[in-house]
Amino acid sequence: MLIGIMSDTHDNIPLVKKAIEIFNEKRVGYVIHAGDYTSPFTLKLFKELQCKYIGIFGNNDGDKLLLLESAEGNIRNQPYIFTLRDRRIVVMHEHHVVDALADSGHFDLVIYGHTHKADVRKVKNTLVVNPGEVSTYLYGKSTVALVDLEKLEAEIVELN
Repeated sequence: MLIGIMSDTHDNIPLVKKAIEIFNEKRVGYVIHAGDYTSPFTLKLFKELQCKYIGIFGNNDGDKLLLLESAEGNIRNQPYIFTLRDRRIVVMHEHHVVDALADSGHFDLVIYGHTHKADVRKVKNTLVVNPGEVSTYLYGKSTVALVDLEKLEAEIVELN
């Protein structure tokens, strides 16, 4: 199964639309957002996804109650731990414990955001992925990640 990962969208509507278009074109089976949507109106775009999505709150998410309502329950607090296609996944926003989680051996995939810098690497048998920023507000480069869950391989895809 191919999954899409995004983070730090920060209300950049045109680039969120572009990310969703790419996820739909690639026929991803699931999308994971690693936090910092910022405002609830951004979540209206997620209705265009042709698959399910889940996300977590980031440090810049404002009205969490309205975000949760707009996401129809698809946003969780961090860390969010779940299993997808027999892969154990943990999603964080901040990066502070990512290496410890990966090194623990408890997860197949550790996803994080917050730094706005793309990161794909292996720690022992765990794939670590930060998709970078959709927004371009810090580094001017809009990116998402595509992860093949069976092979545990990821690629960063530029949007702009």
